[in-house]
Amino acid sequence: MIIDAEKAPARDVYRWLVSCVTPRPIAWVSTISPQGIPNLAPFSFFNGVGANPPSVLFCPANHRDGRKKDTLINVEATGEFVINVVPFALAQAMNDTSAELAYEVNEFETVGVIAEPSIKVKPPRVKEAPVHIECVVHQIIHVGTGPIGANVVIGRIVSLDIADSILGLDQQIDPTKLDTIGRLGGNLFCRTTERFELKRPV
Repeated sequence: MIIDAEKAPARDVYRWLVSCVTPRPIAWVSTISPQGIPNLAPFSFFNGVGANPPSVLFCPANHRDGRKKDTLINVEATGEFVINVVPFALAQAMNDTSAELAYEVNEFETVGVIAEPSIKVKPPRVKEAPVHIECVVHQIIHVGTGPIGANVVIGRIVSLDIADSILGLDQQIDPTKLDTIGRLGGNLFCRTTERFELKRPV
């Protein structure tokens, strides 16, 4: 099968893309509006960028009618956000925050997770999450416009808070204790319970 990505409908290309770029880590992004209303939403176009400076990126695509998502509106207005790492135990709550709710709705309250103050930024973070990555905006790149147009948000990490409960004896993150999930195509997710090791060649 060959798909001409320059001619196929964007929605079709999106479906193929998210089915083959897997598994995708999930950024559960918390932001705050200029009026002080918290927002919480998941994004699976997400990854680390580098360590010097420490940075991450996520991509809040536009709504199907071309409107900006609440997360992007808030990030553009305030320049700050928090990525809450999603373990299996928070999968349902995370998924619940993907509902398209009114801008004035506080998703923390809607799904029943606790908003606690962050260390260095104004947006609150999900208390139950085992890792909080607090960021200030480094750059926003608008890759596309209109329906499902891409907006790449690059954030510089200013604080990384890791729960002691997920650390191993070596004081590094134990992947078994972290128990993160990833996004596949459609409604499918995966869990990092099966792992294998490959040593780098010399």
